[in-house]
Amino acid sequence: MYKPKPIDTSDIELSRELLELTEKISENVHDVWSVGRIAEGWTYGALRDDKRKETPCLVPYNELPDSEKEYDRKTVLETLKLITKLGYKIEKA
Repeated sequence: MYKPKPIDTSDIELSRELLELTEKISENVHDVWSVGRIAEGWTYGALRDDKRKETPCLVPYNELPDSEKEYDRKTVLETLKLITKLGYKIEKA
């Protein structure tokens, strides 16, 4: 049985600048996901239907329900924390 073991990033605090960047990255993650879905033949549908390849999430990021936005935000936050924990620095040029 698979037991995920993500690296513990609970000790990492992100800077204000990185926290502000989270929303922009989250929006881009959604756009990348959407491009992939559309390329696979998915279209917008009021309810998710895998057989018909319809999903209600094929909308602009700002129209997503908060629960979907939160999924993207959590992924982004954990990725930024992991990058920091591994010793990398993210700096704006």
